[in-house]
Amino acid sequence: MSRVGKNPVPIPSGVTVELKNNVIRVKGPKGELEQILHPDMIVEVGESEVVVKRPTESKTHKSLHGLSRTLIANMVEGVSKGFVKDLEIEGVEYRAEMKGKTLVMALGYSHPVVYEPREGITIEVPEPKKIKIIGIDKQKVGQTAAEIRGFRPPEPYKGKGIRYAGEQVRRKAGKAAVGTGF
Repeated sequence: MSRVGKNPVPIPSGVTVELKNNVIRVKGPKGELEQILHPDMIVEVGESEVVVKRPTESKTHKSLHGLSRTLIANMVEGVSKGFVKDLEIEGVEYRAEMKGKTLVMALGYSHPVVYEPREGITIEVPEPKKIKIIGIDKQKVGQTAAEIRGFRPPEPYKGKGIRYAGEQVRRKAGKAAVGTGF
């Protein structure tokens, strides 16, 4: 059995899970998510937990087993608690601010970088050097964070750029002063 797939997904109170034609729909206090699951996977929705089983021991079914269980677990966690991804901005004169629902960043370019968040994602800027991405869909939250980081990834010499909170940037030594050998 898959180590991940064999664990049942607990359903907290206030969350409902429905399965119809390989489409799983999860409703909770924060919203509603739905996902199309692979038709080979056997999903059993109980009163307090969801169990995913696989039909055979083939490599494809083993990998789909763990994936399906994780997707369901992320949906349940998203509609009950939600997901947050924090970004930090490093660099002199680098900053971010919200103008309505649009994120506007000064990242050392000759123009401000404007980012319009996708549906279901909320962006907060508690400080000019911190960005907080909030949502119920883990995939959308991670993709939004990656897109924002992609505008100015941290560079290895001074460490300037946008990084995930707690991310370690490997620093390189700059150009060493070399004496002239006459």
